[in-house]
Formats: sequence, structure tokens, C-alpha cells
Amino acid sequence: MFFPTSLSRGAGFGAVVGVALMLSVFTVIDFDGWWTVQTVTNVLQFASILGLIAMGQALVIMSKEIDLSVGSVYGLAGIAFITLQPDLGVPGAIVAALLISALIGFLQAMAVLKGALPSMIVTLGGLFTVRGIIYVWTGGSVRAFPEEARSHWITRMLGGEFLGLEASLFWLLVLLVILSVLLWRTKFGNHLLAAGGDLDSAKSQGVQTDRTKTIAFVTCSLLAGFAGIVTLADRPQTHVTLGELLELEAIAAAVIGGCLLSGGRGSLLGAVLGALIVVSFRYELIALGAPSSWFMTFVGIVLIIAVIFNQKLARAAGHSL
Repeated sequence: MFFPTSLSRGAGFGAVVGVALMLSVFTVIDFDGWWTVQTVTNVLQFASILGLIAMGQALVIMSKEIDLSVGSVYGLAGIAFITLQPDLGVPGAIVAALLISALIGFLQAMAVLKGALPSMIVTLGGLFTVRGIIYVWTGGSVRAFPEEARSHWITRMLGGEFLGLEASLFWLLVLLVILSVLLWRTKFGNHLLAAGGDLDSAKSQGVQTDRTKTIAFVTCSLLAGFAGIVTLADRPQTHVTLGELLELEAIAAAVIGGCLLSGGRGSLLGAVLGALIVVSFRYELIALGAPSSWFMTFVGIVLIIAVIFNQKLARAAGHSL
């Protein structure tokens, strides 16, 4: 084989191949339009935001659960950041927005684990509930930062630029490294994959599966909330539709990146690369003048292909489905 066996069986291998293939195709069909500073910068910025959310979604999916509320949590955290800033200041508003995000994740985890309810149903309810809170809180109005808050050093650190690139990219890379270490070098990662792979077996080996899954849900909501804060720090103006349908893109990115919906297998790097694929195709289709509906068609087709490909990789790696 051209690729080493260990690499080709890795959970994120499909995403690596997908990115390489995507870049090759874009280079051939639209070299001048694709390889420009403006295009690459825009794609990396939006892929970074989606990548933050996709990493959290990947953790939940690895535990054999799913979180459909992340788009709404993303929107609520961003709106909380903007709305609470006049009273709490920039640091206080960030803390409050993250606490709100964490609370949503915790409450949903308790409903799933203690109430023995399907995570899809619980988080679907969370999606609508949180979106309703956004409409009630804002009254449908648009809110923006005052100039003083925009120039605050924390705001600029979250939403500004560094070395000519958007700060969101560096936050993504930092969190990717931290979470990857936690996933692959700590007991938490082993417990998460064990709980997603075979719940009964994990419990019999003393794994505290409820605590592990709760951490995954809370982390997922925190990452979605942080992504919302980073977005609003860069473009400090709210709207009630902020984050709508983002949960579907995050799930697609995680699955394209190698996560099995049956749990127990996944890749955070793969989820980030999956986000890059999703955002890149959306941007390129728009640039080529294709109808917006083509993007959703693309996501659906690629998602099906990714599921089939990931299942074959999992079987090749000896993972039971």
C-alpha cells in the first residue's frame, strides 16, 4: 500500500484524503479564484469557527450520543456576550456566556443520562428551547458592541488578527492540541471511547460512564459557546438567526472527519478537516455561481459517502460496529 497501514486505518484518514482531493480539484477548475489571499483567509476563518463546534460534536458522537443544540447554544452565547457586556464588562460577559453554555450542556446530559432519554430527542428539544430564548431575549432586535468594548484587549485577542491570520484559527489550533492530548493521552479519552464502544463492558471495568458522557456534553456546549463569542468578537452584531442549521454542518464535519455514529471511534483532527471540507465547498460553489441549494445536496452526498467509507475503515481496523 502507498499509505502505511496504521495511517490508512486511522479514524481521520478519510478526511485527509478528502482535503487532498478537494484542493486538487479546486486547483484544476479554479486556480486563480481559489488560491488567493482573500479566499484562503475567508475559508480558514469560517472553517475555524465550524471546527471548534465540530470538535465538541465529535466528542459527543464518540460517546455514542449526539447534540443537536450546538447551533442554538452558539447563537445564545454570542448574544449573551454582546447583551451582558454593558453591565458586566467584556471579561464578565465572556464568563457569563460560557457559564450559560456549560449549564445547557449539563442539563441536557442529566436529561439523557438520569432520565434515560435519547440524546437526539433531548438535544432537539434543547435546539428549539434555546432558540426560543434567543427570540425572547432579543425581541428580534439587532444588538452591537460599543466602540470601547470593540477595542478592549480581550475582544481584540479573540476576534482580531495575528500574523495576518484571524485569531479564531489560532484558538482552534490551541484547543485542538489540548483536546487531542486529553483524548489520546489521559484516562478520560480511554473512558470516553470505551463508553461509546461498549457501554456495558465499560461499566463492568469500573468506568464512570455517566460522568464521562456529562463531560463530553458540557465540553461540546462550551466549545459551541466559545465559537459564538469568537464570532461576535470579530463581527460584534447579533441577529436572532445566528447559528441556525450550524448543528447539521457540525455533525457532517465530525462524520466526514471519521466519527462513527455508532460511537467508540473518531478523530478531532478529522473533525477539523471535515469542517474545512464543508466550508471550502460552500465557498467554492458560491464563487462558481452555483445555486445555494447545491451546497446542501453536496453535504448530503458527502455525508453518505463518509459514513460508508468510515465503516469500512473501522472494520479494517478491527472495530466492531
